[in-house]
Amino acid sequence: MIEKHPNNQLLQRLTVKELGLLGPLEAVSLAAHEPIEAANAPIQYVHFVETGFVSVVADGASKDPIEIGLIGDEGMTGMAILLGDTQSPFETFVQGAGTSLRMRSSKLEEVLLEVPAIRTVFLRYARSFATQIASTASANGRSSIEARLARWLLMVEDRMGRSFPITHEFLSIMLAVQRPGVTLALQTLSFGHFIRTTRGNVEILDRKGLINCTRGAYGVAEREYLRLFPALTSP
Repeated sequence: MIEKHPNNQLLQRLTVKELGLLGPLEAVSLAAHEPIEAANAPIQYVHFVETGFVSVVADGASKDPIEIGLIGDEGMTGMAILLGDTQSPFETFVQGAGTSLRMRSSKLEEVLLEVPAIRTVFLRYARSFATQIASTASANGRSSIEARLARWLLMVEDRMGRSFPITHEFLSIMLAVQRPGVTLALQTLSFGHFIRTTRGNVEILDRKGLINCTRGAYGVAEREYLRLFPALTSP
């Protein structure tokens, strides 16, 4: 059972009674690179992320993976369950180690049918996540590597804080960019004093400047989330 106020923002939107209707939520640790959902396979658990973040990744025709979405404490995994399905064509795995509260997908399916208020909150998040995916597609098709990287770093900062671990190799996979291109883009942002990079770590130094570097690629999905979920007051 939940023995403390949940750190997940979606669960914070529910009443105590609604939280109880979800049943016992299991607190689990999320290790970096741990699989959460396999592509084209039944989803066993839905995770309400509390710390860290997970990535939703698609494989292209060449089987080179590319990230299409990030989920942190603002959301949940298992979007297919919310939309009446049992699986997704995309893979979901832990990118930033942390913690979550999880429940079985079969139990969530029951709750969604029986409790419209909970269904409304979770579907509103699915709407927000769809906007994030659309914004990622737009950025991938129209933005420079530097702008895409700046956007991605801002999205991670939103979920992990101003300093977080990352490698050039992993960035190249997530952004579907060759590693030399990622290295050059990181150097460009570093020379502009927007970020500081050390071995395996990035620190955001100038958030406003980094937002300008995205040339509008960052902000659409974030504003939509705030429209759908106005800021909560402290419990």
